[in-house]
Parts: sequence; C-alpha cells; structure tokens
Amino acid sequence: MPTYAYACKDCGHAFDVFQSFTDSTLTSCPECQGALRKKFNSVGVVFKGSGFYRTDSRDAKGSTVSAAPAAPAAAPAPAPATAAVAS
Repeated sequence: MPTYAYACKDCGHAFDVFQSFTDSTLTSCPECQGALRKKFNSVGVVFKGSGFYRTDSRDAKGSTVSAAPAAPAAAPAPAPATAAVAS
C-alpha cells in the first residue's frame, strides 16, 4: 500500500498514512480537526544506462562521438568509355 504525507493547514501537524488507491483522501487533522493538504514528494525514479539520451551519465572513455564530422571521400573519376568492337 502506498504511503501518503499530509500536513494540517491550521496547526502545521504533519504525518504519513498508509492508504489504498481506492481510499478517500483525508480531510481533517487528527490533532485539531483543521483542514489537511496532501504533500507531494519528489519521484524516486532515475533512468541510467545506455539507450536514453546521449548526455546520460557517461564516462569519457565510453564516448565515441568525434568533435567534427569527417570530410566525405572524393568520388572516383568515371572510367573512359571504350567502343565495343564488332566482329
């Protein structure tokens, strides 16, 4: 079951509650019966490894990106056309 954090708007009392997804949100403070608000915490998910973005937690030796693109190789000149000899 998820843990939800609440804080009272009136007295400032803060507490955590284990609630099911289907349970109603709490509305009154257990200390003073004041109005409650739900507190939101940062997400605990971190994506690491290859396949996400180029800038994700790479060390310098694993990078194969060059500073500038290589110049294209010159195309070879076409071979001179020779006439076919009919016998």
